[in-house]
Amino acid sequence: MSVNRRLIMANWKMHGDFQSNKALLEGISQRLTQCPEENVDIALCVPFPYLHQVQELLQGTNISWGSQDVSAYDKGAYTGQVSAHMLKEFGCSWSLVGHSERRQYQGETNEEVAHKALRAIECGITPVVCIGETEKDYKDNLTLKTIKSQLDPILNLGEDLVNKMVFAYEPVWAIGTGLSATPEQAQIVHEHIREWVGQNRIIYGGSVKPSNAANLFKMKDIDGVLVGGASLFVEDFLGIVRA
Repeated sequence: MSVNRRLIMANWKMHGDFQSNKALLEGISQRLTQCPEENVDIALCVPFPYLHQVQELLQGTNISWGSQDVSAYDKGAYTGQVSAHMLKEFGCSWSLVGHSERRQYQGETNEEVAHKALRAIECGITPVVCIGETEKDYKDNLTLKTIKSQLDPILNLGEDLVNKMVFAYEPVWAIGTGLSATPEQAQIVHEHIREWVGQNRIIYGGSVKPSNAANLFKMKDIDGVLVGGASLFVEDFLGIVRA
């Protein structure tokens, strides 16, 4: 581990309803109140419609929250988009940007991701910049080339802005597949990312579970995890938090 505090971040993706959210949030917050974790930051990135519910239930706890995306624009005729200013009004501390599912399904470019990160920072929200290679990139030994190309527009924003970001390495072939990079594989990539982004937090995502979290945390350059499916269950998520 680096000198950074460990960051455990949930990505609910497009899951949830008022009833199940309430049970999940109360289960996590109550257990953490009874037995708090030191030197760990816990954050939940939830669908836009549930930000108000999360804000109401988590205010006063040591759990922060954020969104899964943010607009690249401040305001204007951008139907369906949500600005960083709007997110800040719901108490968001974080926003994912450039998740591979948005790159794939919404066609987000590396340049657009950089603009989104900038908008978030301007409103006091920490962008979590998601990067990672496809299965084809991985098999063709293009992992580092792909990641560097994703990072270049971010790095061009300058060191002062880059220092306000978190980076999440998620190999696309490991997201929602049950497959996961080994801790050693992830560490190799994180080490290279560290050379490019310095001492920023770099977290790993891709089928993170209680059974593999502890070994990931043993790696020098893995500062936490971005958790998908396992974040929807109290015991699984807390198992990762306490790993």
